[in-house]
Amino acid sequence: QIQLVESGGALVQPGDSLRLSCVGSVPSPPTYTMAWFRQPPGKDREFVAVISRSSSLIHYGDSVKGRFTISRDNVEKNTVFLQMNNLRPEDTAIYYCATVERLSASPQLADVTAWGQGTQVTVSS
Repeated sequence: QIQLVESGGALVQPGDSLRLSCVGSVPSPPTYTMAWFRQPPGKDREFVAVISRSSSLIHYGDSVKGRFTISRDNVEKNTVFLQMNNLRPEDTAIYYCATVERLSASPQLADVTAWGQGTQVTVSS
């Protein structure tokens, strides 16, 4: 089973940008459908973004549309990134990388086949 390792979390100020990375232990092929989820303090884990195996289809959660961008490494396809711009205090959360069984507009936790360990993002002045 693929192992996922996230990095890039940090303490930043409102309006700042941050880029998260997720490296999969299995080199492609096969290529996985991959997603980012996040869990704010005291809240449930929620969907952030998902990218198809070919990178041709991408979906975002409503709260991050227009600010976050998910992408995939051109060489190592099981490495994905999350570019986060104009960060807000409500973006504070542990961010998790995941592989999902099937692509949908809003993957559910039950669709996840593997999780990373998470990386902390804190947005505070």
